[in-house]
Amino acid sequence: MLTQPSAGGKTRVGFVVHVMQVAGAEVLVTQLIDRLRDEIEPTIFCLDSLGLLGERMEKAGVPVVVLNRSPGIDLSLPWRFAKELNRRKVDVLHAHQYTPFFYSALAKGCGAWRVKIIFTEHGRHYPDLVSWRRRFANRTLFSRLSYARTACCDFSGQAAERNDGFQPVETIRNGVDLASFASRGTSTDREQLRRRLGLVSDRLYVGCVARFHPVKDHPMLLQAWKRIQAKSPQASLLLIGDGPEKDRMIALAESLGISETVSFWGVRHDVADILQAIDVFTLTSVSEASSLTLLEAMACECPVVITDVGGNGEHVNNGVEGWLVPRHDHEKLAEQLQRLLEQPELRKKMANCARQRVEKEFSLEQTVERYRSLYVSAAQAKGG
Repeated sequence: MLTQPSAGGKTRVGFVVHVMQVAGAEVLVTQLIDRLRDEIEPTIFCLDSLGLLGERMEKAGVPVVVLNRSPGIDLSLPWRFAKELNRRKVDVLHAHQYTPFFYSALAKGCGAWRVKIIFTEHGRHYPDLVSWRRRFANRTLFSRLSYARTACCDFSGQAAERNDGFQPVETIRNGVDLASFASRGTSTDREQLRRRLGLVSDRLYVGCVARFHPVKDHPMLLQAWKRIQAKSPQASLLLIGDGPEKDRMIALAESLGISETVSFWGVRHDVADILQAIDVFTLTSVSEASSLTLLEAMACECPVVITDVGGNGEHVNNGVEGWLVPRHDHEKLAEQLQRLLEQPELRKKMANCARQRVEKEFSLEQTVERYRSLYVSAAQAKGG
């Protein structure tokens, strides 16, 4: 049982995010709460707004506090935040991303001294530019206000150490629920699944699960698809997700003349089924840390073609579980996607390797246990 020795009850753990939207860090928060609910008393703190996942967690009985951050540096927020932390007697505060950590550290300095802060770095900006003032403040002050610093992949951890000045940073890799994202069944099972999703049984499908945001570089994918469509008219591209760039991408697909083989499916709650039904998964980000959708695709036995950025190379061995291609290189992306579409035996081989890699190194159980141990040590630690 994860308990405070002095209190004897559940450890009160706060989770700090920007918005509880459907994204990697926020999904991890829901997973940690779901699996540790018998051991912790959770509260979610959103700096900006509630978000879709925030609404779901509220309905599930998890307290969600929206702090309504003002534009720029909101100097009143740390004081309000500190009052909430003290009122709720939060023991451990798990801040996801730098800005949530920044305000968590300020709140500690504004009176919430008893709370132990864990900072987890997820994605990094591209280009990754950090001012000397921020680096100096992190090294001399904010690192000392944190109990522990973690990252979801080595790439993010090394960047947090090198660029942000945090020392040391421990890697706790993201994981996948292997039961929810299962390996593929028989060909009959897959045919029935495709029928249920409205997919043609003998057609080839490439899928991408990502929000429509410039960092995901959907234009690269659509430009590559124009080249693929000329050689493989029997293939279709499924784009799952939503975001500010969606309408522009729909217009781009029309201007490229590929609309008939590109489908925009929006936000879906059956992503596991989709990943089990498609033939290849792709992700064309200009910057990435540890993509949950990539790991989920691999768990569902999808061979992958992704950009060689950030932590992607820690998850995929080039030529084993899939292919890594240079950022912005739509010609190379098209070449490797085409290669997989044309070679079913290669797809099958890479698919098997992808599932085995996730089972060995990226299970959600391992991730949860690492954080659970960190909450235990933080809750039992003496001092502020």
